[in-house]
Amino acid sequence: MPSGAAPTGARTPINPFLANDPHAKAKRLARALVSDLVTYFPHKRQDGLRDGTLKQLFKDEIQKSYEEYVTQVGREFAETTPHFQEALNDLLAGGQKVF
Repeated sequence: MPSGAAPTGARTPINPFLANDPHAKAKRLARALVSDLVTYFPHKRQDGLRDGTLKQLFKDEIQKSYEEYVTQVGREFAETTPHFQEALNDLLAGGQKVF
């Protein structure tokens, strides 16, 4: 083994985004799904923030995004972690605790 090389079985991912940490993956997925809502519906988001109606305005879109999230991370993991809710509050609600 070359000097400085990690022993077999102790490989460290070169890129931290490739890590097998399920929480990191779930956070990225949740943020990506919610970011899409922000990107595709900017006026709707502005109206919801202004009027305090984000939950009502985005009900269908949030449900659809959450279903995709559950499909990819599993129902038990989705229901026992705050990642999707945190993404909604951070990104869609602009840091407010709405969801």
